[in-house]
Amino acid sequence: MLQGACHASDPAGRTAVYLPLDELTDLGPGVLDGMEHLDLVCLDNLQAIAGNREWEEALFHFFNRIRSENNFLVVAADRPPRQLGIQLPDLASRFTWGMVFQVQGLDDDGKVIALQVRAQSRGFELSEEVARFLIHRASRSMQDLFDLLDQLDNASLSAQRKVTIPFVKQVLGW
Repeated sequence: MLQGACHASDPAGRTAVYLPLDELTDLGPGVLDGMEHLDLVCLDNLQAIAGNREWEEALFHFFNRIRSENNFLVVAADRPPRQLGIQLPDLASRFTWGMVFQVQGLDDDGKVIALQVRAQSRGFELSEEVARFLIHRASRSMQDLFDLLDQLDNASLSAQRKVTIPFVKQVLGW
């Protein structure tokens, strides 16, 4: 969702960056320098820096800078802000200022609908039967399912065939 927010910023003429903190901890909090001038900064995996004094202090100051610029900060973690173990009290309180959402994974019915909507946006129809076939035989990750859908779409365009269960079996070697 954070990456989606960043991608949606570009057509709107806004600057945005997605920063996965679990991949950036070794670089140090200096990676945040100047980012407050961007319209949107999305920080993912906030739990990766919880308890790290240097990162927490840098994030506290960054939070204040981006707010003074009237720009947006969106953060995500594997648990709610109060359960992250942020040691710096002022930073912990800042992360409870905004709205907090708990995002649940999709159940099978939701995945079927998501696959059908994605297929429709790509210009083809995916039957419920084929969508259920995919979710029961492939990785349950939505990204993996979307990647399979893209592969099937490309194959169906090349072969000039509809996406059916026999076609899926043929293309994916199942």
